[in-house]
Amino acid sequence: MKKIYSLFALLSLFMLSSCNVYNFTGAKPIDAKTFQVNFFHNNAELIEPGIDRDFTLALQDLIMNQTNLNLVSNGGDLVYEGEIIDYRTTPMTATAVTSTGEAGAAQNRLTIRVAVRFTNKKKEADDFEKTFEFYYDFQGNQLPTGSILNDAIKTIFERITQDIFNESLAKW
Repeated sequence: MKKIYSLFALLSLFMLSSCNVYNFTGAKPIDAKTFQVNFFHNNAELIEPGIDRDFTLALQDLIMNQTNLNLVSNGGDLVYEGEIIDYRTTPMTATAVTSTGEAGAAQNRLTIRVAVRFTNKKKEADDFEKTFEFYYDFQGNQLPTGSILNDAIKTIFERITQDIFNESLAKW
């Protein structure tokens, strides 16, 4: 019976020690202990106030929630920086001409594009400079304000920050 307990303990120890290869978020182990996310300025032609702050915080939160890295304000092993370079609403589908002779958009799309520079001070081969973009479609008779805008920005930022995470830490 003692041998069974010893074998079970040895197998448990082996299984626990192998857990550092991958975790549930898909992030692969790295030598880094800290990360920093510099403020992402909004350099788009059309400015939506506050999205620069919201994006910066969304990226920080995602990395903190999906890794065991510590957020620092400077000197991080991993550095994320960049800017919001495009914020635009475009019509996607036209409606038929009405009795008043007007045509409109049946569907509009809000698109946000972010340029990111990632630096891994522990492994320079992982550094990259890349643009990430996503969109949100909404009805043509609605304006991108209030809850529609909040939902759109939340959806877009969730996708872009996850794409940045995957590119920098998950290597997908």
